[in-house]
Amino acid sequence: MLLTMTGGAGAGKTTLAAALAACAPRDSVQVLHGDDYYFGTPERGIWAPDEAGTPRLDVGDPRSMDVEGLSRAADAALATGAFVIVDGLFARRVAPQTPHDRFDVFVDLAADLRLARKIQRKCLRDGFPLDVLLRNYLNHRRDAHERHIEPLRASCDLVVDGTLPPDTLARQVWTAVTTAGLERGRQQRL
Repeated sequence: MLLTMTGGAGAGKTTLAAALAACAPRDSVQVLHGDDYYFGTPERGIWAPDEAGTPRLDVGDPRSMDVEGLSRAADAALATGAFVIVDGLFARRVAPQTPHDRFDVFVDLAADLRLARKIQRKCLRDGFPLDVLLRNYLNHRRDAHERHIEPLRASCDLVVDGTLPPDTLARQVWTAVTTAGLERGRQQRL
């Protein structure tokens, strides 16, 4: 089964993916991170110059992600494991070639809390310049979220509250996945 974790930057997708993997049966889950599938050269993806004129990949635009490569990786992982979890801004867009059950989760968190988490992680922990992060958020990322990520919510099977503890969310997701699987099985028998 393919499980996707979609939502805004800082919503807790990767943390939830880790919690889901931690409470699953040993070796039954493989996690793929959407952040590992962004294009790395200006020939592919959406690139724009920063204030210094250096081209930067627009990671808030789905065209900057190698969705086909991530879909192929999900296919390969599904061939060897019971569950594959894909987390990332555009995880919902992953479309493996071979048919599998799938369950899509949208991790919801208010914009101010997502921004606070980004500041904590990127600026305070990793030393990224706060003024650059805030300028990027105000001039681009906020709009990109509304245009590219928020519409994915409607196509997800479950929306979870990103303010809840990861273990609580993991239990909610596994319960919903089990319930959905039971319902699909019942419908197939009818």
